[in-house]
Formats: sequence, C-alpha cells, structure tokens
Amino acid sequence: MRSTKRKSWIFLALAALVVSVVALVLRQRLVAEQVITGQATQPGYRQTPFWRIYDQIAEVLDHSVGWDKVPTPLGLLILIGLRNILRQQNLYDTTHEPAINQPAIEPMQARYTTARTADGTHNDLKNPAMGMAGSRFGRNVPIEYTFPETEPAILTPNPRTVSLELLTREKFQPATTLNILAATWVQFMVRDWLSHGKSPKENPWQIALRDDDPWPEHPMKILRVQGDPTRPANSRKFPPTYINTETHWWDASQIYGSSKEQEALRRSGQDGKLIIGSNGLLQLPSDPNLNPAMVPGWWLGLEMMETLFTLEHNAICDHLRAEYPKWSDDNIFERARLINAALLAKIHTVEWTPAIISHPTSQFALKANWWGIEMERLQRVFGRLSASEVISGIPGSQTDHFGVPYCLTEEFTIVYRMHPLIPDEYSFRSAVDGRPMLDRTLREISGPHAEETLQQISMTDAFYTFGTAYPGAIILNNYPRFLQYFERPDGYFMDLAATDIMRTRELGVPRYNQFRKLLHLPPASSFEELSGDPALAEKLRRVYNNDIDRVDSIVGMFAEKRPKGFAFSETAFRIFIVMASRRLNSDRFLTDDFTPEVYTQTGMDWIRDNTMSTILLRHYPHLRSALRGVDNAFTPWTNTIA
Repeated sequence: MRSTKRKSWIFLALAALVVSVVALVLRQRLVAEQVITGQATQPGYRQTPFWRIYDQIAEVLDHSVGWDKVPTPLGLLILIGLRNILRQQNLYDTTHEPAINQPAIEPMQARYTTARTADGTHNDLKNPAMGMAGSRFGRNVPIEYTFPETEPAILTPNPRTVSLELLTREKFQPATTLNILAATWVQFMVRDWLSHGKSPKENPWQIALRDDDPWPEHPMKILRVQGDPTRPANSRKFPPTYINTETHWWDASQIYGSSKEQEALRRSGQDGKLIIGSNGLLQLPSDPNLNPAMVPGWWLGLEMMETLFTLEHNAICDHLRAEYPKWSDDNIFERARLINAALLAKIHTVEWTPAIISHPTSQFALKANWWGIEMERLQRVFGRLSASEVISGIPGSQTDHFGVPYCLTEEFTIVYRMHPLIPDEYSFRSAVDGRPMLDRTLREISGPHAEETLQQISMTDAFYTFGTAYPGAIILNNYPRFLQYFERPDGYFMDLAATDIMRTRELGVPRYNQFRKLLHLPPASSFEELSGDPALAEKLRRVYNNDIDRVDSIVGMFAEKRPKGFAFSETAFRIFIVMASRRLNSDRFLTDDFTPEVYTQTGMDWIRDNTMSTILLRHYPHLRSALRGVDNAFTPWTNTIA
C-alpha cells in the first residue's frame, strides 16, 4: 500500500514537472520575443511564482528519491530545478570588496569584438575587467562562511596525519571505465582555467610531525597561498580573497598564455601558427624561468596534451589559410585560437565529463549543455531551433551572468583536486603490436624527464599507452605516493596530499558537512553513513576524533558513496552543475558571438565535425586500430596485438 502511494505521488510530481517544462518552452518563446522588442526585464534569475514552485518540486523529489534514481526524463527535469537553485543561491561576487592596485586594462580596439585578448579583458564589452588574468576568484557559498579558521583549529586534525592515514595509496585502485587520458585532460584544463600563482616561501604553515615520520625536515613546512595584492590592509572585516593568475575564461590560455608576452613566446609569426619542432614535439625554452617543465606539475601527460593541441592549432591555421589566402598572420592566429578553444570546451562538455560521470541522466544533461534537448543529430540538420539553452544548448544562446559578474570560484578549484587519477607506474607499449617498450615511474616521467621520455618512445606509443591503461579511482587511500614526497624543480619538498588539505582550509572552503548544507544537500550523520564501509568509517572516526563535522571537504568527497557511473562525488557534482554551464553562459565567444560571422563558417564546421578521436587520428594516424569501435576517447581503447 505504501509503495502504491509512493508511486502515485511520484507520478503526480512527474506530471507537474512535465506541465512545467511545456510551460517553460512556451515561456521561452515569449521571452525571446520580448528580448527582440527590448521588453525583457527580470528582477532576478527565475524568481517568478512558476519557477519557485518548479524548483521546490525538484528539490523535494531530489531529497526524497534522488535525481539519479528516477527515469532519465524526470531526472533531467529535477536537474533543471537544482541548477536554478544553485544559480540563484550559490554564486557570490568578491569584486565588491575593497580593491587597490588593480591590473591595467588596455583600451578597447575594434578587433577585440572578434578576437580573444591575451589577458582575458574585453570578453564582456560592458565590464572589460571581468574574468581577466589577475582578477579575484569568487565563491559558491555565502561570503560569511568563507573566513578561514584560526590556529590551532585550522591545523586540526594534522594535515600530515590526514595524508598518511586517509590518502596514502595502499594498493592501486583503478577506475576501469576510464583511461589515463582522462587524468591528463583534467590537468590540461585546470592549467587553462586557474592558478593561485607562486606561493611565497616566507611564513609557511608549520606542521608538527611524529618523531618517526621520515619527512626530511621537522616540522614540515607547507607554503601559504599567495595573498591578494589588490586588497587594502584595512579590509580585514571581509574574508581573504585570492587572485587567479590565469584568465577565468575557457580560452585555451594553457596553450597561448595569459599575457601578450607569453603569447609572443609561443607564436611563430607565420601563417598564425605556434612554434613546434620539425619532429612534431614542443620546443621548450632553454631559460628555466620560461620553461614549463620547471614549473611544479609538469609531466609527460601534460606535455602530450600541449603538443596535441599545438598541432591542432596549426592544422586549423592551414585550413584557414587555404580558405582565406589574403588574411594576415594575426587574423589567422586569432580565428584559430577561437576555434581551438571552443573545440576544447566542446570536448570537455560532451566527451570528458560524460565519461567521468557516466550516469545516463548526467550524460544527457551534459550533452544538452552543448546541443540542448534537440541533441547533435537534429542540430546538424536544422541548426538551433530556439533561443533557449534548454532546447538548443548554450553555445549560440544569449550571454548570461545570472546577476553576478563572471569568475571561477575557490570551491571550483577544490573539486578539481583529482590527484588520485594519476597512477604511480607506467608500462609503455607499442601502438603497432602492443609489445612492452619501457617501464617508468611517475617520478621518471615528470618535470624535465617528460621530454627525455619522448626521446625514447614516439608520441603515438605514449598516447596508445595512456589510452589503453586505467587511471586511479578518486577515492580515499589512492593518492599517488610520488606526490606525497614530491621534490619540485626548485628543490622544495612537498607532500601534495597534505598541501591539498591545508589549501582547502586556508582558502576558507567549509568542512564537508557544512559544505553540503550550503549546497542544499543533507549532511552525513555518521562516519558509517558517509563511507558505507565499517573499516573506513572507523579510520575516519579515529583521524577526526569522532567528530563528523570536522571532516575536510576533500576527504568527505573522496569517501562518499556516488551515483551509479560517477567517478567523483555527488557533492562535487553540485559545483559542476552550476559552474560547468556558467563557463559557457558567461563567455561572449561561446554565446552571443558563437557565430559564423566571428568564427567563420569554416571554423564553425571544424568545431561541429571534430572530436577528441578525430584530433588524435589527424596527428597520429597509427592510433586508428586502437580507436576503432571506441565511442569516447577517454574510455579504454582496444589493445592491439600483432
């Protein structure tokens, strides 16, 4: 009887949401007409009675049943409501806080209407500083919750203890639905989106160690985050803010740089192309101050991705040169950058993310971010059917900041700390016949050793090896051991796992249970509920002194049970729901100006017709056998056998 009532209740809720989505379609048509006639005036994002009721129904259904446990159509309708709530309540601006010494903005030039600037300025023509390199990170939780704890609370529990007890890789646990390219890709994207800059070596955090800890220096020192140079000294009533040294936009700045000086170092000055060696490998600067291999985090996987998309940029340039033979070097470069950056955004949206969160509902939702519910096949034939992002996708829709100036957020930086994806050991094999060629540890393919490795194996074999091997699962006790004893190129030792914990606390990201509550999720009531594993629950209880509310956000997200097909947590997914679409919605070049007039029809066709697989095959055609029958290049490839 109770089951029948529950089914009836769910049916009624589904019917209500179906009626709501029909009303949504009709309302979108009206809004589109109002925009055309200049009549649209909205006091807040989807705050009408219709939307308030819709969102309440969606939230009730999610809490009582779960978006991932209902049929896909209903799950999608629930996710629309959850995204509405997150857009309304989880976007917070930090630029209103006092600021001094802000970076200079170059005056507007006519060409900026159709070209990305090196430093990210003039993307928003009304607010040219929005999203530029050197601007602040925002927040996804209310500002008053972002004050970092003071000592000794901020050091409790000891981050080194958390690292050793809860994060150390006891045995490699693979993520068998993915390949290692999924791990390399996410780091490649993070290098585009964000960096807190170089940490000052003065006044580091002092971490007490046990007498038997083998760390070379007692106490351990963890460098602090670089302070915000635009904050006046008398503004301490506000929580600390921090600067993104990269542009906040999805503009491929990891390839092109975030300043004119960096861009100039990468350009060849001919036909819009980037510098690359005659052997198809990157030519890294000999100056250690300019060489990316001397920056912490550089390794073979990152060099592979940088090389691939440098080659792709140059291939786009060749195509544009053939179509527009009279164009200047600058014209070709600027259009090629637009096309390459949009292609990266597309691959991340419709390939990488659906691979790493492979639940049918989330897969459809992510692809709908790009194509809308009309999906790819229909859009190829008919183009955009509506101005609505729900119906026809975000690219080509109207730019929308949802009432908050666009920026990436500190919470966004935390959920992308996915170091367990990286294996410690690699067995390189031939793409031709699968034979073993070279065994290396992560240490042996990191920093300058990445370039040395590519002198011993081909890029084709490197991609084949990564495409056919599993990354690590994003769970507790699966952190790369090498990164817990990581010697940076400057000789500084760091336990990156302990640093991840300390960074989260220092940046004022709330502890796990508080974080969930602020994202409209129920907190964990016990360690057993959090982990679903009695042995792991006992370990968590011991480290956190039986206080579930002290669990760090990263630890909680690694520990929690996930929706089916998810490689990372539901908590992290809430940040993805709001920020994945926001990076598209706010970018003029992915919304209002995602047009043939800006990109050229050649460019639009290139973006439409290419995937990660086609790019790999264009530059490394001997991967064809391994990629045959593979729908998504971030899932395991076919092993070749002679």
